[in-house]
Amino acid sequence: MNDQPTCAPPRDYVAEQTTPAKPQDPDHPAISLRRELYYRVHCFMNVYPWLYMPLVRYRHRFSVDRVVDPDTDLVIEAFGRSGTTFANLAFLSVQRRRVHTVHHTHAAAQVLTAVKMKIPTLVIVRQPEAVALSHMVRHQISARPALVAWLRFHERLLLCRNAIVFCSFDELTSNFTPVIRRLNDRFGTHFDVWQHTKENEAEIFEQIQTRNRDRFREDAVVERMRAFALPTAEREALKRKLSIQLQAHSLTTLRDRANRLYQKLVNGFDADRR
Repeated sequence: MNDQPTCAPPRDYVAEQTTPAKPQDPDHPAISLRRELYYRVHCFMNVYPWLYMPLVRYRHRFSVDRVVDPDTDLVIEAFGRSGTTFANLAFLSVQRRRVHTVHHTHAAAQVLTAVKMKIPTLVIVRQPEAVALSHMVRHQISARPALVAWLRFHERLLLCRNAIVFCSFDELTSNFTPVIRRLNDRFGTHFDVWQHTKENEAEIFEQIQTRNRDRFREDAVVERMRAFALPTAEREALKRKLSIQLQAHSLTTLRDRANRLYQKLVNGFDADRR
């Protein structure tokens, strides 16, 4: 076990953190070709442990909560914008001993590496169209690469799903308590169980809001709106505009394939609970 707890609110290192020199109008969704190219390359690489893990280990060589190692007690991962921040903060808030979690690479490579190392691993899965919209807003990309990336992440995990505890986004947001119990049952761990009450949930949301306020200057409106780990009115309005693109007929095959995989995973969650 690592002697250093992971207590600080996590930062999203995967996405670019620079504030745009010229603010954009949130009422007119824009696609950045540079960001989309970066996104495509990143999402291609991060499903292959042999390719991605050496890079991410070097990038986060000074961080204690990003990359799995033999001292890791729990890996909490998900495709981005799926509630990892909430899960990590809620889990850590009740641990009475030092627990080392790693999180927020949003990479299947990290999950596969943790499975190979026999490290307890939790993966949160969110409905693909909802996540795709969040990625379109956050990364300024079009719908197709967001759906393709969601599929690549989850398809890579299917072969080792019995070595992972999966949690649906709906379960995370409605009753996270049984998920921690499933972790203990599956891996023989003794993690303290966070109780999903309205009061405890509000405390975690306050931590996230404090983290958000600390990350961006007040004048960085667009970047702050894109990066927040909680919904904002502006971001939800932008999602409604982008949903038209996501529902294009040309994406029907991709949407159907992603939704079938999501249902397959959700059915697996239901089977685990019985």
